[in-house]
Amino acid sequence: MSAPNLDLNTLQGVVVRFAGDSGDGMQLTGTNFTQATALYGNDLSTFPDFPAEIRAPAGATFGVSAFQIYFASEEVSTAGDDLDVLIAMNPAALITNINDLVRGGLIILDTGTFTAKNLGRAGYAQNPLQDDSLDDYRVIKIDISKQVVEAVKPFGLSHKFAVRCKNMWTLGLVLWLFDRSRKATTEALANKFAKTPQIAEANIAALNAGHAYGETAEFPAGVDIYKIPKAVVEPGQYRNITGSDALAWGLIAGGQLADLNLVFASYPITPASSLLHSLSTHKEFDVVTFQAEDEIAAVCAAIGASFAGSLGVTSSSGPGIALKAEAIALACAVELPLVIVSTQRGGPSTGLPTKTEQSDLNQALFGRHADTPLPVLAARSSADCFEVAIEVIRIATKYMTPVILLSDGYMANAATPWKIPDFNDFEPFPVKFHTESEGFSPAQRDPETLARVWAKPGTPGLEHRIGGIERDFETGDISYDAANHQKMTDVRKAKIDGMVRDIPDQEIAVGEASGKLLVIGWGSTYGALLQAVKRARLAGHQVSHVHVRHLWPLPENLGELLASFDRILVPEMNTGQFINLLRSQYLVDAKGLHKVSGQPFKISEIEDAIYEELELIK
Repeated sequence: MSAPNLDLNTLQGVVVRFAGDSGDGMQLTGTNFTQATALYGNDLSTFPDFPAEIRAPAGATFGVSAFQIYFASEEVSTAGDDLDVLIAMNPAALITNINDLVRGGLIILDTGTFTAKNLGRAGYAQNPLQDDSLDDYRVIKIDISKQVVEAVKPFGLSHKFAVRCKNMWTLGLVLWLFDRSRKATTEALANKFAKTPQIAEANIAALNAGHAYGETAEFPAGVDIYKIPKAVVEPGQYRNITGSDALAWGLIAGGQLADLNLVFASYPITPASSLLHSLSTHKEFDVVTFQAEDEIAAVCAAIGASFAGSLGVTSSSGPGIALKAEAIALACAVELPLVIVSTQRGGPSTGLPTKTEQSDLNQALFGRHADTPLPVLAARSSADCFEVAIEVIRIATKYMTPVILLSDGYMANAATPWKIPDFNDFEPFPVKFHTESEGFSPAQRDPETLARVWAKPGTPGLEHRIGGIERDFETGDISYDAANHQKMTDVRKAKIDGMVRDIPDQEIAVGEASGKLLVIGWGSTYGALLQAVKRARLAGHQVSHVHVRHLWPLPENLGELLASFDRILVPEMNTGQFINLLRSQYLVDAKGLHKVSGQPFKISEIEDAIYEELELIK
């Protein structure tokens, strides 16, 4: 377990992972435990880890679904490193997760699933319950399947449906273990199965039975109720939020601040589909959602919506963004606002659809034909997705340009407490459509931003056409003139380059603006980098952390910051895309730390790299 705070059973923080077959309900179990923990008052961060297979054979290692949560009485910015508690619902869950458990950690096992067939599918030569392979851990062995069947017997369920309640039985036991309330889970089950009260009552009975088992069973020495004190947080109203929900609400807020209707056109793809699901439930905020027949149709529909006077938004993951590339270049050429959300996943090709990477940065920056620069921003956490979504709408509408917003599978699915902001604190940026018909040309520009005018095509006197063939700078008519194409290319580039005046100076997340070592990152690596740098600084080392939101154009003072440090470390979940950008723009000698395993960085991995760099400075 984590280091004690006040007494043997009072801890600063704990990392728990629920793992089982994809049909065992581990995501629902983890979500309910997260809700109970948030209501208790701990800070937390989660990491749902889905199998890539939709219907993997029961008991197969590649079908294991896991949900990890780190909750603590102090600031939490990652889902934790090594596990303190592992709940393994079958042999496959045990063998695929045991190496992440700390020595002396707690394992809760469903012994009823450790059959010869399941052991063979998991790759066990012999039963780990009967040898010494688990001697380094504290193990609670329970035939959960048998316990839950007995608990729900009064409700007359078949054996198949009775066993499905074992995730709630397990949840009840873990709620007891960490002194969490069952009330929120009970209410959620009653609401979820309101039309089938028998199922609700059976699940609640299983939950209570698991809790009662914890109260009455004799566990190994040292296993008792563990208390994690409430976190001290800024007063306000909080709720748990995933990155997908934060993006949806941020897009809605941005649309309201811009006084525009949103038209969200998308095609389902993992892990981006949840954004479509979230937005489709908020039609009351002038949001139209459209599930297109393919990726190209989706982005073209969004561009058409922007041409008509709404704000077109589309989303996908790496493979889908590749398909949208030609249409995104069209939006750059006709200079219409368009928001493109890219929720990155492992690749290439179809890759690891449920796993996370940061490997689409090059695609976002350069993945279009010809010279088609556009702004690229990245959120750093699930909660940060809200503000970044507002920012991309502000930029898209002010500069009449497509904007790419980078998220990833980790942020999309991870949950964290979010202090609900006051909408009145955000400054509106209402769009002003061009209305003057005299001398109108769709090629007219704002002299300061170089943004092309936005005129609704159905407005009397403002009828116009725009297209992908190069246009005359003055009239907007089709032009094949060489000098005109040079000018138009230069102007489109100057418009994007000039946005740097509208981008805030890069701030230091932790540390000073100069020193021995700078750790610089982007996207969802933020939490691991932040904690690793804080730990190094507590140990007395001169280390700072910078996290970049605006990836193109880069903040105006970034080069000066980089030049103020002896060494630069760039951790990212790819083979070195951001470090190449920094090297090309600022000619800095930076060191990369690359991870492409489909899993986020651990704090310890960043710490090790920091100390390696500090050793080189000596």
